[in-house]
Amino acid sequence: RVKTNFSRLILSDTGAARLSVRSEGEAEEPPPEPLFDTVSAALRSHAARRSKQTYLIAPETGRRLTYGAIAREAQLLHRYLHAQGIKPGAHVALYLPNGLQTTTLFLAAMAMGYVIVPLNLVAQPSQLAYVLDHCDCAILFTAREQEAALTEALPHVARRFPVIVIDADAPSLFIALNLPPAPTGIVRVSDAALLMYTSGTTGQPKGALLTHANLCAAASSVARWHRLTPEDRVLSSLPLYHINGQVIVTLTPFLSGGSVIAPRKFSASTWWSQAEEHRATWINLVPTIIAYLLNAAAPDFKRISRIRFARSASAPLPPEHHRAFEAAFGIGVIEAMGMTECASIVFCNPQAEGARKIGSPGVPCGVEAKVVDPQDTSASALPDGVAGELLLRGPNVMPGYYKAPKKTADAITPDGWLRTGDLGFRDADGFYFITGRLKELIIKGGENIAPREIDEALLKHPAVFEAAAVGVPDSNYGQEILAAVVLREGAFDLALPEGRAAAEVALREHCLHTLGKYKTPRFFRLLSELPKGPSGKIQRMNVPVRKTQRS
Repeated sequence: RVKTNFSRLILSDTGAARLSVRSEGEAEEPPPEPLFDTVSAALRSHAARRSKQTYLIAPETGRRLTYGAIAREAQLLHRYLHAQGIKPGAHVALYLPNGLQTTTLFLAAMAMGYVIVPLNLVAQPSQLAYVLDHCDCAILFTAREQEAALTEALPHVARRFPVIVIDADAPSLFIALNLPPAPTGIVRVSDAALLMYTSGTTGQPKGALLTHANLCAAASSVARWHRLTPEDRVLSSLPLYHINGQVIVTLTPFLSGGSVIAPRKFSASTWWSQAEEHRATWINLVPTIIAYLLNAAAPDFKRISRIRFARSASAPLPPEHHRAFEAAFGIGVIEAMGMTECASIVFCNPQAEGARKIGSPGVPCGVEAKVVDPQDTSASALPDGVAGELLLRGPNVMPGYYKAPKKTADAITPDGWLRTGDLGFRDADGFYFITGRLKELIIKGGENIAPREIDEALLKHPAVFEAAAVGVPDSNYGQEILAAVVLREGAFDLALPEGRAAAEVALREHCLHTLGKYKTPRFFRLLSELPKGPSGKIQRMNVPVRKTQRS
């Protein structure tokens, strides 16, 4: 097997880390075997070995879900679906908030051979209707709080299927049903397990179809990279309709035999007490949550000493926030990067603190990676330090988009490389750096400007809480730079025109000093919040470029 531009983390007996960087075309051993090859195999093993062990804790209610309970619910779910005439391989949609039964349905349905289709709770009714039609939904599980949105979406869905309203926090869904046993088949590694739709900010959502092999390869890579054991317990509030919440939070502990503290929603005021009360050993974050924790009251350092590390992904972590979090809480942050099309994980920083690089999502984790000329993806990888489009290949990369052969052919090269649309470069140590998205690149007067460079410069100003730079049409330069900024509370009195003017003057002077005149934004928009996706990732394409008043 041939690897291209692949960096391998080698752990010595003492736990120190060094990076072995291989050149393009140099041979490399294949990745290690996954902990389990299917979700079904993991459930069978855990039901036999750790049936009474807690898998999930709902901190608001104190209710717990054991591995044995998941196995029992899986059999009951299979009987229920069989009685409805729904066979393994059918698509089971979940339109549910986080909860015990949301997690149970997610794991149980996949383990029994069904394909889970998680629906985004913040999707517009038109997108919801499109996904329900496109995914060939056989049955939909939802909660009462989602019924209003469904009422608006379902009349526009041509397909007909049962809609089951449940309590996401119920101890069991099928305990009162007396259903006969249903025949069970063998779940293969190549079987589809998850159909995950992208956000669709620039068009209709695309459905990334992931197999058991994809999911188990990704979750196993994360478990090994972070050295997770059955004694480890993660605290995370990410929604189960996001790939990070599905693979990193749910499947990774499930495969490694660990456990999860899963609050329904994130709360900065209860975060550290939940970590302490339920004995978290690691925490899974996104940059937005890190920003909110930095603005909240600091916890008692002695009470969070058992937390080994914090993991940050789903969006680039500003270096200023990275350093501030470690300084404030004494917890090392491991930055990583994932993609829906790759079952979440693609890059991760090393576990050893001295081997990490702030500002980089790390080195390849379970995948091959290379940077190429976006206009000629079949050419050799670009030299280290030269920016281009990032390509990925590995066992966790999806086979394709559901019912979209043209989009699949555009995204995956004939030799199996996934075109990510991300711009970045690799350094001489094998670490990758992401500078932006191809479609978000600002081209001013023929010069390519990465929006993230503007973001990070603005975040160095003490008054800036969040920032997102975008390109706007300009008759002279083709595009000019607009910076949408959320200021820290009390930094300027934005209720007064002079306060708003003073803020813009301060930001402009700061950018002139740090970026130079050419890259300084021409326009500033002061907002109360930036548009974000379900994981907290800023949706740059949705920044209100014409809005001048504080929203």
